[in-house]
Amino acid sequence: MAELTTVARPYAKAAFQFAEEKGQLAEWSTMLSFTAAVVEDSAVVEILDDPKLTTEQQLNMFTQICADQLDEGGKNFVALLAGNKRLSALSAISELYEKLKAEKEQSVDVKITSAFEVTSDQVSNLASALKTRLDREVNIEAEVDQSLIGGLIIHAGDIVIDGSVRGKLAKLAETMSA
Repeated sequence: MAELTTVARPYAKAAFQFAEEKGQLAEWSTMLSFTAAVVEDSAVVEILDDPKLTTEQQLNMFTQICADQLDEGGKNFVALLAGNKRLSALSAISELYEKLKAEKEQSVDVKITSAFEVTSDQVSNLASALKTRLDREVNIEAEVDQSLIGGLIIHAGDIVIDGSVRGKLAKLAETMSA
């Protein structure tokens, strides 16, 4: 994965800079996420891995699949990737692009995993507390995992806050065994 990220980083930066100059951050986000989904499809993987097909043939098939979702800049970007045999890096490029976009927009995606369903009031309270703590706009996605027993776990970028009963029990067990 580290190799793919290393390969994808300059492409993601270039796409981000281009989109920023054109004022099309959201449009490029949509294009990249769509092409990343396409490149992960099993039928497309077969096309990209087929040694009998030339780069041009692979590019033509790929752009036919994505034609309605790509503008001229997106088509040129995909052609550049195909020419450098980097279409398989589109998922990593899209992921890195989203990180650059979030950094620019001063926002962060937060995943809250709780033992029980979180109410909308609790979500808004958590969002305002996290917004203050992280000094960014917060986009919250909540899910339930009953194995936590109680409490919740918050993932915000590189930050993980484990306030779950399961996590506290694990820390207690670690302390007692030391």
